Amino acid sequence: MALIENLNLWPPSKLQRNLALNSPPKLFNFKPSATHSIRKTLHTCRCSLVNEQQQQQASFTDQEKQLIDALIGIQGRGKSASPQQLNDVERAVQVLEGQEGKGDPTSSDLIEGRWQLMFTTRPGTASPIQRTFVGVDFFSVFQEVYLRTNDPRVSNIVKFSDWIGELKVEAAASIKDGKRILFQFDRAAFSFKFLPFKVPYPVPFRLLGDEAKGWLDTTYLSHSGNLRISRGNKGTTFVLQKKTDPRQKLLAAISTGTGVEEAIDEFISLSKSVAKDEPVLLEGEWQMIWSSQVETDSWLENAGNGLMGSQIVKNEQMKFLVNILPGIRFSMIGKFVKSGTKTYDVTMDDAALIGGPFGYPLEMETKINMELLYNDDKIRISKGYNNILFVHLRASDGSK
Repeated sequence: MALIENLNLWPPSKLQRNLALNSPPKLFNFKPSATHSIRKTLHTCRCSLVNEQQQQQASFTDQEKQLIDALIGIQGRGKSASPQQLNDVERAVQVLEGQEGKGDPTSSDLIEGRWQLMFTTRPGTASPIQRTFVGVDFFSVFQEVYLRTNDPRVSNIVKFSDWIGELKVEAAASIKDGKRILFQFDRAAFSFKFLPFKVPYPVPFRLLGDEAKGWLDTTYLSHSGNLRISRGNKGTTFVLQKKTDPRQKLLAAISTGTGVEEAIDEFISLSKSVAKDEPVLLEGEWQMIWSSQVETDSWLENAGNGLMGSQIVKNEQMKFLVNILPGIRFSMIGKFVKSGTKTYDVTMDDAALIGGPFGYPLEMETKINMELLYNDDKIRISKGYNNILFVHLRASDGSK
């Protein structure tokens, strides 16, 4: 972030690897028994949850929703974004910056509080801290802004997990004008849940001189106080939110591997309460990012049942596509017909291993009754083979 991008010191890379090793798996950790045990609790709070999330959705303008839509599916807060995704985000950012957000944002109470970092660009000057921590989806990254105190501060927080702890990098702050905050790093520390004391981060701030200084411009602050766009002194663009879209909450749960069952249940409940029409199976290429079924030892069985890879939906046909080895793909083509409300009968019976211009046919057939639980132009939730839950992200609309 704007503060982190000014630190050009190597972070503890071993720590990052250890934290990642201690993290739960990102995918395939759905436990039906856990879902069953929480359903009664979810049912009692569902009305208040739905009302809260409906108000949350209404707090974003149409132009702000376009930016959020552009962010859906981008991994690593921009680190793994495609050129098209980056263009979509930049275009949405420019639209908002050209509009009239909250005037003099640094003087507004709306800028105060904890902001979650959703996206950042990656200039060549990005610090090792930024490259190491900010691009890891398993970690949550926040920025705290408190300017109306006796000790004004802007802090960046990397939260490793609820059970591990966080790194907090703090800077003394001052307001230069209606948009710009000046800052200077002065302390940083790790707070680990398993230690009763903080571990200082070994950065000699006093010796850094101007390297510890910088500025942060707020180029857009929403009137609701839920969305902020900022640009740092090294050219980095940041998109931050106080409240997140329900889809963002779901994808965050999948990225961390925690609370996925609850997130899906809440999301489906919300979508049912606000949906006017039944979901429709949209064409395009859909990448599977989560499944309630653990993969088996047979990659062929996994691929044939849609437990890995992507699906291409076009002209009432469906194709499973899995990259097995460099230059070798598994392909399985079939047809689908609408069989009822939100349900489709899918028959996959044309399988082959493809290497370059050559194909080796495989004798396989899979019949699936697919129930579409949710579908928009970015995300799809469905029940498929053997009643397994799937979450797919749309990689393209299939127009090319």
